[in-house]
Amino acid sequence: MARQGSTDEQLAAVPLFQGLSKKQLSQISSLMTPLNIAAGRVLAHQGEVGREFMILLQGEIEVARDGKVIAVRGAGDYVGEIALLDERARTATLTARTDIVVEVLNRAEFSSLLAEAPELSSQIRATMARRLAELDIESDV
Repeated sequence: MARQGSTDEQLAAVPLFQGLSKKQLSQISSLMTPLNIAAGRVLAHQGEVGREFMILLQGEIEVARDGKVIAVRGAGDYVGEIALLDERARTATLTARTDIVVEVLNRAEFSSLLAEAPELSSQIRATMARRLAELDIESDV
């Protein structure tokens, strides 16, 4: 049970989840799968079908498009929303820059997340729109 409380506390520190109730955080954390990933591991390849949404709790991820690093995401950031919300291939390759800890949701769990906390949907969609604009890609949503 200590793991669950710890996850809830870590999620509460993620800007996306600030303002959610303890009950909502507990429901969300119950959907997630924690992973510890070594530096250098590729989490997703540009052009592949996206199946996961990841919330970075510790470490850094490099975001590369067409072989060029375009961003670095750190603790509290999330990735993978574009592929799940817009039903498109991955727009970038994600590589662990350092050892990382992520919470992962598959497509069904991501849908449950948005159902459990619908207020997150507009925030995640706004992030997706901003990131697509930065990449100069049109959204279908």
